[in-house]
Amino acid sequence: MSGFHEVRFPLRLALGVTGGPVRRTDIVNLSNGREQRNARWRSSRRAYDAGSGVKSLGDLYEVLAFFEARAGELYGFRFRDPLDWKSSAPGAAITSADQVIGTGDGVRAAFSLTKNYADAAAGSVRAIAKPVAGTVTVSVGGVPKALSAFSCDVTTGIVTFAAGHVPAAGAVVRAGYEFDVPVRFATDRIEVNLSNFNAGSIPAIPITEILP
Repeated sequence: MSGFHEVRFPLRLALGVTGGPVRRTDIVNLSNGREQRNARWRSSRRAYDAGSGVKSLGDLYEVLAFFEARAGELYGFRFRDPLDWKSSAPGAAITSADQVIGTGDGVRAAFSLTKNYADAAAGSVRAIAKPVAGTVTVSVGGVPKALSAFSCDVTTGIVTFAAGHVPAAGAVVRAGYEFDVPVRFATDRIEVNLSNFNAGSIPAIPITEILP
């Protein structure tokens, strides 16, 4: 991913964030009263506003410094979604069986991390390009693999098995992990409001996801 800095937006400032997944759908109303719907985007993109998490002068300066270091919208960065940041459900521990990321064929050694969102009617698969270093666990055919059996590129989300550990044909490969969302600022301007000597706010800090 070009124009990307492998740094995370200050975690404590993200706790007051608002936002979530966004999809784009074209809807055409027909003369018979029915409608046709077409997905403009293949996958959703997350959009956030982190302005509500900034209160103190220290917070204000930290955001300004981070914004300047990214040159506004120019460079992407990591952002932790306070609700959706791991392979397991909220409150559940991460395990190596959390998410199916592929099926072995005896030859393939590289698998991309994904996260599945599904119910009885349908599902959606999300690419995970920014796992957190040291959190990725993997299992093959239900058996957890030692860290020496694989490596994970935390800049791409690609898991690569070492020689002698390539998944056998038909073996289901699963993974558990923490992850960040690749994003950029969705504005080239930050407005600071100083309410008093020791406090202030930034009313809006729009952030949008960058698809890998």
